[in-house]
Amino acid sequence: AIVGVFDYLTGFELNFFAFYLIPVILAVWFVGRTFGVFISALCVVVSIAGDLFAGARYSSSLVPVWNTAISLTFFFVVVWILAKLRSLHNELEERVRQRTAALNTEMQERMRLEEEILSISEREQQRIGHDLHDSLCQHLTGVALAGEVLSEQLTAKSVPEAKAVDHIVEMVEGAIDLTRTLARGLHPFELTGEGFTDALRELAATITEGFKTPCTFRCDKPVAIVEPGVATHLYRITQEAITNAFKHSNATEIIVRLEAGSDGLTLTISDDGVGLPAQVPGGMGLRTMAYRASVIGAIF
Repeated sequence: AIVGVFDYLTGFELNFFAFYLIPVILAVWFVGRTFGVFISALCVVVSIAGDLFAGARYSSSLVPVWNTAISLTFFFVVVWILAKLRSLHNELEERVRQRTAALNTEMQERMRLEEEILSISEREQQRIGHDLHDSLCQHLTGVALAGEVLSEQLTAKSVPEAKAVDHIVEMVEGAIDLTRTLARGLHPFELTGEGFTDALRELAATITEGFKTPCTFRCDKPVAIVEPGVATHLYRITQEAITNAFKHSNATEIIVRLEAGSDGLTLTISDDGVGLPAQVPGGMGLRTMAYRASVIGAIF
């Protein structure tokens, strides 16, 4: 209607034909082909009527008929092309939607499998830790007690080999301590609540004692973590980061820092070494750390 009014006001000498494409395009794209055909016919009728009312005179009655036919043909071609484009556009959008849904499903399945793999790995570490602590440690303790009894018997008989037995007992006791350390590393017995800070402090002390490299844990105040999964993932990230420091950075000091601020919890593992090489062999540890962080909604 607006285009028709302007067409009438400007007179029949100025051609407004191209402006009628605007309602035709809108009709086809946002409604459909049939409505586009209807609007095309309406536009041709309005255009011819406007010219006639504006005073247009033709040498023959066939002229407006011919102009009408040409205009309709042009509009119908435009309608057909736009309908095809709209159909292709809808088909492409549907394919994109289906592909996106398939990718989302695949990503969710992959995340589920990765979480399951981590869960299985964690359960196996816990099982091995329990076995080391409850079975092997107990067995070694029995061996140490038996060695002490044998040492006392040999000492009572003034047998010179008693000192060698004492040395063996000391080695067995060392093996017990090492086994307990391994068991705690595989499965810390208490990570939730304020036990998380105690576990990190014990980990730092164990690293210092076992690797003879100072590893310091710093935390201004105890941090309580309620969710066991969050605590476990943070503990494993700390272990892996410390391992990277020993393997790659040639560090002489490692600092584990835990800070609780208004924007959340920050866990930092830093060292005074040369950093990671440009190409870390395998790189599985870094990917696992990043994935563990993503699982608990953290930024790695």
